[in-house]
Amino acid sequence: QVQLVESGGGGVQAGGSLRLSCSASGRTFTFYRMGWFRQAPGKEREFVAAIIWSGGNTYYADSVKGRFTISRDNAKNTVYLQMNSLKPEDTAVYYCAADESGSLYATRPRAYNYWGQGTQVTVSS
Repeated sequence: QVQLVESGGGGVQAGGSLRLSCSASGRTFTFYRMGWFRQAPGKEREFVAAIIWSGGNTYYADSVKGRFTISRDNAKNTVYLQMNSLKPEDTAVYYCAADESGSLYATRPRAYNYWGQGTQVTVSS
């Protein structure tokens, strides 16, 4: 069984920074890629960033490119999302996701099998 637990969410003013963490447990040795998604009230869940678990290749949504950085610590089974220059439109529940296969460039939520419970990020203007 796989478990993903996000942490690090909270409130911040526009222009500020937050770092989200996603701790994975269970069959993590089967992971191929991990991603971050977000969902704002009344909107669909959208792709934010993804990383290949072993090689470290990354991919970002245009809306966060240059502001967010995804990284991983294989020894700790943890993926991070460093978020800088935050904007009010970044406000959402952020979810960590993982899958055993697939493309780094797959951005639909259904491309991932495993999900965390989410952590709230609120950016005030």
